[in-house]
Amino acid sequence: MTPPPPKLPVPAPLPAESLRTALPTLVRWPNLVIMLLCLALVRAGLLLPELPLRQSLLVPRFGLLVLAALLVAAAGYIINDYYDVKIDAINRPDRLVIGRVVNRRKAMLAHMVLSGAGVLLAGWLHPVLGLVTLGTAALLWGYSARFKRVALVGNLSIATLTAALVLLPELQLQLQRHDSHSVVWPYALAAFLLTVVREIVKDVEDMHGDAQHGCRTLPLVWGVARTKWVAGFFLACLALLTLGATGRLLVSGHWPLGTWLLLLVLLPMAQLTRLLIRADRRRHFRHLSAWCKGIMLAGVLSMALAGSLG
Repeated sequence: MTPPPPKLPVPAPLPAESLRTALPTLVRWPNLVIMLLCLALVRAGLLLPELPLRQSLLVPRFGLLVLAALLVAAAGYIINDYYDVKIDAINRPDRLVIGRVVNRRKAMLAHMVLSGAGVLLAGWLHPVLGLVTLGTAALLWGYSARFKRVALVGNLSIATLTAALVLLPELQLQLQRHDSHSVVWPYALAAFLLTVVREIVKDVEDMHGDAQHGCRTLPLVWGVARTKWVAGFFLACLALLTLGATGRLLVSGHWPLGTWLLLLVLLPMAQLTRLLIRADRRRHFRHLSAWCKGIMLAGVLSMALAGSLG
């Protein structure tokens, strides 16, 4: 008499603790904190440096704008992971949340709720802000579903969204004051260029999983060597922009901001260039991505000194 086949173990439900720790990972809470810091420093450091922090930041309409932007950004991270479940299972299995901790249907529902709330909130503040936020949500969807799999298109999409985030507080003030004078565009341009570099670096880091799922990212189409030249081009443009701004600041006697940019942006950028030239392994490009994040954080914090320029 043959023994009955052994029963397969039924996986135990994940504890609530796993869900609590996975959700912050799903919405990339460190990135949301940097976005919050960026929006606050744009308003307090660049746009309204003459006002006390309480008057510049603790304003209900600005707080609602920040909340709308963060809701749409969190929704964007969710929809990105929703479409990348199979790719992330290869590239980042330790960070896989959707399908393992969070049900795919619930993830899609969360994306729709967060995006809808962010768009409605921004639209209530001003129709133009609502349209910009709606365009942001749509571009995030398009990026996750299609654009990120097309060479350079996805990179430029995310870079455009990053620049738009930097410009958002200024747009709100311009709509209130009915003027079009911009003081934030150099930071927005720098954010655009650095984001392109980081997104290209991430594409090289994720080549293995992308290749198995039909993606046509830049390193898969052009190869790693040519992709490094493209990243180097955008990095050179950023270096020229930063070098010009730093030189003008030092010549005009604005030493605090000029020194900050020299030591914490330009010098790390030179090291980033050196590492980019030598990079040929996945761990090297992961290291490059971390350097890009550090340079971006230093650039955001420099806004606190920019208000002293007058």
